[in-house]
Amino acid sequence: MRIALGLKERKLEKLLADHFSESGAQVKTYGRFRKPWQKLVHDCGDIIVLSESYIPLPVESGLALLNNLPEKPTTVILSNEDSPEENARLFAAGADVVLFAGIAASSMVEAFASILESRRQFNGAGRYDMNGRVKPEMRDFSSRNQAMKFFMEEVQQVVATDSALLILGETGVGKEHLAKVIHAESHRSSGPFIAVNTAAVPDQLLESEMFGHERGAFTGAIRARRGAFELAHQGTIFLDEIGDMPLHMQVKLLRVLQEQEVTPVGAEKPLWVDVRIIAATNKDLEKEVALGNFRQDLYYRLNVITLLIPPLRSRREDIPAMAEMFAISLRSKIGRGPTCISREALDALCRYDWPGNVRELMNVLERAMLLSKGVEITPADLPAIFRDSADVVKGANTFLLAEPATWEKKTLPEVLLMVEKQVEGLYLEQILRKTRGRMAEAAKLAGIHPRSLYNKMRCYGLRKETFK
Repeated sequence: MRIALGLKERKLEKLLADHFSESGAQVKTYGRFRKPWQKLVHDCGDIIVLSESYIPLPVESGLALLNNLPEKPTTVILSNEDSPEENARLFAAGADVVLFAGIAASSMVEAFASILESRRQFNGAGRYDMNGRVKPEMRDFSSRNQAMKFFMEEVQQVVATDSALLILGETGVGKEHLAKVIHAESHRSSGPFIAVNTAAVPDQLLESEMFGHERGAFTGAIRARRGAFELAHQGTIFLDEIGDMPLHMQVKLLRVLQEQEVTPVGAEKPLWVDVRIIAATNKDLEKEVALGNFRQDLYYRLNVITLLIPPLRSRREDIPAMAEMFAISLRSKIGRGPTCISREALDALCRYDWPGNVRELMNVLERAMLLSKGVEITPADLPAIFRDSADVVKGANTFLLAEPATWEKKTLPEVLLMVEKQVEGLYLEQILRKTRGRMAEAAKLAGIHPRSLYNKMRCYGLRKETFK
């Protein structure tokens, strides 16, 4: 959630900035600028809070410009007049919410808590299809982590192509979801997306599952059946767990890649199919080739473009935003539950190692949503391992510079990220100890914005009070 504040009242702006930040939102303030309107419009947020005097005249045109921004922001205007006539004028001009700037601070905070929750619901409302399933979008993989940003830039480059893709990554990182996103963003989006888990289908049925069969092709084939490739015509087929595909099926798949034809079991003639193939696995296919478990020629065919999704533990700074997004979608799915996540619970989530990656994070949050009896998720609602500080800290420090043995099964980018995170955490502790927890001074030493420092501290479980 991104919040943009442009207020003449500096104390009020700081109060709201602190309130939004504690709720896990990213806040930018513009009240100190000479022309806050111009900067605010070019760096828009989900919620815009603006003093009435900062809106250029005519007011109707200014608010219309905000309402036409791509983010469709919730526009909150703080008026200097507490009159129904003034409120009606601003509402007619296009404001979503009008508040009197002179109300008590406690009432202001209470009003903005309601606005924030409404926006969260608005953001989640358009994420579901007719069956209540989350629609795949490119922003699902948006990140503040540099390595993940580079990864998504690479994804953007291959979306428009028809080349075969091989998605690699640990269990639970979202390989199938990424495949759906690529399909949804491609020129094949109007066609079908068909997923086949090649490890879940028995060997004797896999050929029929993928290529179909004719009536009477084998015992029990009382009617013809179309296979996954035929169903995916002019769309995308996703072959999950490709590393577990039996060798005899690998030969047939190779022919499909070469000839773009499939032959149903029992058929005399092949069928031409126009599909894009996206395969995924959590196995090291080069090692499988060396062991004789995977065909080298098929590996080269699939390995035209390889996308390696970074594990969640290497991009901990994304956990707060992901947790908030999942909490919104889960609340819609469950129909009840807390409306936010406490700062202490977010700290615990950020420190954990997440061996099950994004899938584990979703499961932990769903459990917490079901068990929680309060208005927010607290550490008490999380599994025991999150409440055991020793285990959580251990999860955050699995990889140490002094233990190169832990790098054996990692790629160079993964190792570099691990080392970078460890160094970053140690550096933050050092400057906070030196400045005795003074945020502004520590941020100046680090050469980053205080809000960025705060977000990094939250991911590493650091508190300024500890260093005072």
